[in-house]
Amino acid sequence: MTTTDDLRAGARTALRHCGVDLAAIDGDLLTARTPVTGETLFRIGGSTADDVDGAVAAAHAAFLHWRTTPAPVRGALVKRLGELIGEFRDDLAELVAIEAGKIRSEALGEVQEMIDVCEFAVGLSRQLYGRTMPSERPGHRLMETWHPLGVVGVISAFNFPVAVWSWNTAIALTCGDTVVWKPSELTPLTALACAALLDRAIADTGAPPKVHQVLLGDAAVGERLVDSPSVALVSATGSTRMGRAVGPRVAARFGRSILELGGNNAAVVTASADLDLAVNAIVFAAAGTAGQRCTTMRRLIVHEDVADELIARLTAAYQRLLVGDPFDGATLVGPLINEAALVRMRQALARATEEGGKVLVGGDRELADTSPNACYVRPALVRMPAQTGIVREETFAPILYVLTYSELDEAIALHNGVPQGLSSGIFTRDQREAERFLAADGADCGIVNVNAGTSGAEIGGAFGGEKETGGGRESGSDSWRAYMRRATNTINYSEQVVLAQDVDFL
Repeated sequence: MTTTDDLRAGARTALRHCGVDLAAIDGDLLTARTPVTGETLFRIGGSTADDVDGAVAAAHAAFLHWRTTPAPVRGALVKRLGELIGEFRDDLAELVAIEAGKIRSEALGEVQEMIDVCEFAVGLSRQLYGRTMPSERPGHRLMETWHPLGVVGVISAFNFPVAVWSWNTAIALTCGDTVVWKPSELTPLTALACAALLDRAIADTGAPPKVHQVLLGDAAVGERLVDSPSVALVSATGSTRMGRAVGPRVAARFGRSILELGGNNAAVVTASADLDLAVNAIVFAAAGTAGQRCTTMRRLIVHEDVADELIARLTAAYQRLLVGDPFDGATLVGPLINEAALVRMRQALARATEEGGKVLVGGDRELADTSPNACYVRPALVRMPAQTGIVREETFAPILYVLTYSELDEAIALHNGVPQGLSSGIFTRDQREAERFLAADGADCGIVNVNAGTSGAEIGGAFGGEKETGGGRESGSDSWRAYMRRATNTINYSEQVVLAQDVDFL
């Protein structure tokens, strides 16, 4: 088992490689902890709520210059950032594994997302397109233009400590915005490494030094950032509870928000499904990252004709999953982030049992003797008689509830019958079933997949969900529009004043 001393040494080396001044981060404001052993790595300095105003003011001052910088030149900064992330890919992945507890392949995959979104944003820097529209007035032209929005506040969660930051930051910088980042208190080291690499990219390209800043701190720091009238857009990733607090506060000052909140994601398995394919996809979606993804599969809605066979296969697969040290190459499931996550998982399983469910496998704590301060747990598979209270809630842990259905309309109703609406999937060989699930009266999520699990989104598509998931979109497609303001322009190239709608005033 990897020791805390090993992890501490690995974190120091990775931080130093990325350009973090280890002496400068020493302090006593925050605790850098690892879920791998459940122990403290360092005490570090950080920011208080009073520091937010100065950071936002500096970011706004930088914005006044950055917004007039040509977009392809702004793209050059993001291109350099992507190059540096690629150069220090292993170091960043090391920090992600240390702080978030991800197995190495998932940690490397998260860093690859950063590289991918930088590449996407560089291309975007030459494609911030507006439109021209025909005017009803002779000698007139209508068009729309897109302009930088302002300071973007990014609040990110522990489970994707670097990828979500990069989604927002690469796009925002390309669009001409500046960024103030408040990362999770649980992952300060990854944030320091990312900020150091971006500072280096800023220096290499001659961009304004304050186009990006990071604020390490507690909830009070995030609240001050949310309330700042100089923050034009707040992009916040976290729980629905957090979103209920952030959304109204930003709206009250007429700011904009992108909210990426809870996901109680489900997949439907039809009678025609390829069960080999389904099992592989389901196990990763439900157990990957120890169930701590917003896109984790939490509900499985299976046709009654194949339910017994699929459940037997899943039970066997769950029993084979190697739970343990994420630095062991054979491990598939690392630790929960902390003791509170384990308590919530146990409470959810107890409620499921009270509501008529049967735990088929999992839920047991593992490695308690060798790692008493860490929270390793076997992913749980629970057969439920109905979509009861606990099934309608998101528990951020590896619990998969299994329900059955007889008709596809019933399955879709079960699928949609929860408050959240992030990611979904259907496993079927029947084109009609697939099309029905994708239709307007099918799955009501922001991400809808066919013969694929609920997790593993690519950066080229817009990421986000509906209902209590928040409704925001990040990353690909035309998500860039959320980071810019639109202006509709009328150009009169005639020699007369012509009013619209045939109004005669002069």
